Amino acid sequence: MGLIERDPHTGHGTTGHEWNGIKELNTAVPWPVWAFLIAAFAFSLVWWILMPAWPLGTTYSKGLLGADERQVVAAGLRASADRRADWTRRVEKESFTALLADKAVMTDVREAGHMLFGDNCAACHGVGAKGGPGFPDLTDKAWLWGGSPDAVLQTLRVGVNTEHADSRVSQMPAWGRDGMLKEQEIRDAVAYVYALSHPGVTKDALGGNAVAGKTVFSANCAACHGANAKGDIKMGAPDLTDRFWLYGGDEAAIQESVFNGRQGHMPSWEKRLSATERKILALYILDMGRSGQ
Repeated sequence: MGLIERDPHTGHGTTGHEWNGIKELNTAVPWPVWAFLIAAFAFSLVWWILMPAWPLGTTYSKGLLGADERQVVAAGLRASADRRADWTRRVEKESFTALLADKAVMTDVREAGHMLFGDNCAACHGVGAKGGPGFPDLTDKAWLWGGSPDAVLQTLRVGVNTEHADSRVSQMPAWGRDGMLKEQEIRDAVAYVYALSHPGVTKDALGGNAVAGKTVFSANCAACHGANAKGDIKMGAPDLTDRFWLYGGDEAAIQESVFNGRQGHMPSWEKRLSATERKILALYILDMGRSGQ
């Protein structure tokens, strides 16, 4: 048996491996490493005994503590369902006024309503409900069909221009495309409508005459929008005197609306969403409007 070669500087034996004149020392494992390995082994052994660990065919070892994460999750789900049932019962029974004034309930409504809105409404109205061309902003004060709680709830239930028996129905005729008004009459009407929402504008729009346009408006548009152009929520006709425009309020957009007409569409949510979910959505929308989000 040969003698172990030792390093003259450290006194450790060598392994016999050498690279470019450098010899590998056969040093002992440091005691902190041994301590860590022993502690880890002891912990794992105790953990195997206390907690579920070993598969036993169709079952597994339950462990002395009897821990069961499925039961923990199930208990959490039951608690969550009980809590949701509590505030949703209040949503079902209480008035909009009482619910909107209750901070605790509205905290839950905002959380649930945000998910409902994101899943069903945000595709058209946007995540922040600010809308876009052809899709109304739900955070302002301009409501085509009325912004009362009952009106919003009804719109959610029946939709607009849908197959629902009680659907809200509204369509603006294509005055130019269908030949109901002459080209100059359309230009005059556009000039008048543009001037309504732009007080102080002195020039006529798109070559039209606002004075002549008032006559055209009275004869053809006032039936829906009203003689004062303030709109009619019973017909879904917008107020033309404010700065809220569904399809754009510049001269070209108004011209397009008058010439080709408009017909919006909103689905009926009666079959997809429950009455409680629709009320939560209505509360969420009304809350966004009052907070200016």
